[in-house]
Amino acid sequence: MSNELDAGDHGPMKLLTTMFSSLQETFHRDRSDRDSTLPRPTAPALVVTSAQNQSHLFFEYLVVVSLRKKRGEGTYEPQITYQFPKLANMRRSQRDEEEKSLKAILLFCFPEGVNWAPLTEYASETFSFVLTEVDGSRRNGYCRRLLPSGKGARPPEAYCIISQVACFGLFSKIFDEVEKRRQISMAMIYPFMQSLREAPFPAPGNTVKIKSFIPESGTEVISLTRPLDSWLEHVDFRTLFRCLTDEEVLRVFASTVLERRIIFMADELSTLSQVLHAVAALLYPFTWQHTFISIVPSVLIDVVMAPTPYLLGVQKNKLDDVIDQSDMLIVDLTEGAENTFITCIGDESTILPEKLQGELLQALCCRKDNSNKTDSISNKSNHMREHHSPYKPNDRTSEELNKVVSEAFLSFFVKTVGHFPSYVKRRSGGQPGVFQINSFCKASEPKASRQFVKRFIQTQMFDLFIQEVERQPTQEGFFHQKIAEYQQSKKKEKAKRGWVRGLVV
Repeated sequence: MSNELDAGDHGPMKLLTTMFSSLQETFHRDRSDRDSTLPRPTAPALVVTSAQNQSHLFFEYLVVVSLRKKRGEGTYEPQITYQFPKLANMRRSQRDEEEKSLKAILLFCFPEGVNWAPLTEYASETFSFVLTEVDGSRRNGYCRRLLPSGKGARPPEAYCIISQVACFGLFSKIFDEVEKRRQISMAMIYPFMQSLREAPFPAPGNTVKIKSFIPESGTEVISLTRPLDSWLEHVDFRTLFRCLTDEEVLRVFASTVLERRIIFMADELSTLSQVLHAVAALLYPFTWQHTFISIVPSVLIDVVMAPTPYLLGVQKNKLDDVIDQSDMLIVDLTEGAENTFITCIGDESTILPEKLQGELLQALCCRKDNSNKTDSISNKSNHMREHHSPYKPNDRTSEELNKVVSEAFLSFFVKTVGHFPSYVKRRSGGQPGVFQINSFCKASEPKASRQFVKRFIQTQMFDLFIQEVERQPTQEGFFHQKIAEYQQSKKKEKAKRGWVRGLVV
């Protein structure tokens, strides 16, 4: 491991050691030993200790992280220069644990390490990461990095909000308000964040209004709306489809479904975090069960050597540290990249059933406005990279795009494994059901899909999904609703074919 942290800084090193111990246990675990008692694995982005349950709040705390030049050296180190609320308001035991967490958070605010130089220009960017706690719960970190106000060359600083809420778009708007107040005075941040902390977190589809006073502007009312589809509120598919063609997205999806090792590379942190969260969202209703680090800090780059599945986001300047790895998919998200797939296994385009691949591509074409269907951006079959240009103003909004894309991939799972409820044998006395896996595989239709289904049921995401189904006597939710709609449409289609055959006879 890279020794970029001070030797006396035991907090983050202890956390990193905990993380790698967790990874090593996973490396040596034989997957064939899995059984129904296996606890749900988590994505060890970074293991931290549990915080007080504050899920009803917008956020737990906000910190400003600045780069300070080390005395007598030419390198910089990140330091917390502002925090709200203060740790002094916490109990001592909780404060000690949060101080360790804050030291770990520094790694994600400036994952590049210590090699910074003062800048006169710096395009601000917003990105996110996930902190996985020892009890399996997760906290989300949202960061905005920008060049602070001032004259001459200076290093950037980062605003970081820690929250149990996963809603990237909402926190991006909060950062807009924080940044606007920071330009006036650091003191202006406090009343806004205090008002936000006291506001109730809205239900899906609802809006909360925050009043905030700004000198020379008066009292402003900021409206914060939560997306209606709560399972998509942390996702924006625009960056994914700006960086990759539809066909390339399907190859990435195929590798992800089979739980392979996948590394995404880009220069911008925002691109990495948005693409990784988008790829994970394509798996709904299944959940990625392995290592997930949307932005790998320099001191954690050795995680690429893990032999177990992962989704990693690595900055392009670390290419030499990952290029020697084999049996993985390395995806270059850089604009104008000569080869999108730097390394691949070679079967990515044949994993998904051919007919369903065609249906997926057809469904993805619907994400454009009708008025833009003839635009060159909408024609992905040429495998060219023109799609790197930003989405045009008349393209669908983010929420509309999310709906079209998510339902396309959800339909894929409905058609391949949506018949699973019929093959869970229920038992009396409140006993868990039993999934009849062999009968389930034989019933897969069409037959061309069976090979994929046989591979998919070996994954941990499917295994744990079925375990949950076995435990729950009744199943509700969006996925089950779509299954019912699909089965009903098949019955109508079958009845219609029978009626036509009767007329012919």
